[in-house]
Amino acid sequence: MKAAELFTLPPSLARFAAAFPPDAAPWEWVARIAEALAAVPWAELPPRRDWPPGLFVQGSVYLHPSVRLPPYGVVQGPAWIGAETEIRPGAFVRGNVIVGERGVLGNACEYKNCLLLDDVQTPHYNYVGDSVLGNGAHLGAGAICANLRLDHQEVPVHLPESTAMSGLRKLGALLGDGAEAGCNVVLQPGTILGRRAAVLPGAAFGGYLEPETLAVPSGQIRRLPRRT
Repeated sequence: MKAAELFTLPPSLARFAAAFPPDAAPWEWVARIAEALAAVPWAELPPRRDWPPGLFVQGSVYLHPSVRLPPYGVVQGPAWIGAETEIRPGAFVRGNVIVGERGVLGNACEYKNCLLLDDVQTPHYNYVGDSVLGNGAHLGAGAICANLRLDHQEVPVHLPESTAMSGLRKLGALLGDGAEAGCNVVLQPGTILGRRAAVLPGAAFGGYLEPETLAVPSGQIRRLPRRT
């Protein structure tokens, strides 16, 4: 599987294109987030110092001037947060985080070693670790991207016709463009949701979900109607 089957790197993140080639395996993008941020010329970027007193910002951090800042929260670098993104109260950005434009980093949500493309919505009580969320992806309230097996072993990735070893001990979810996870969904380590695939609320889902299909808590898979 290639990353291009799941997501398209938007123009807003073109500066990171070398780190995220479309022909790489999608889980390889997770391993390259730190590399992408290490190449940023932080000293050349215009500083932003207008954050509220309750917002703790530390390390190499780029916040576009249009990013809406909360009265309190934590942003630890390295982190790149793009235009018109909203950071809500209590958000915790733990480092190695790249966010495109018009995203929502929600209240009481935690982000660590993750790549969020444009228009990603993670509004309430989410954990996003070692994951890639494609353009327009959405996590319902309480949805979690679990990133560590109980036995702490390497995370395998279950593909339509085979299983690949990721080479990673920590790997969360890979959500294709337009994919969604409903409220209180737990996406198991190494889960892949194809473009515009969705998991209904309350499910613990792992493995691979084909594009434009719907997974329900009973384990059934249904085909979603095409958009017109």
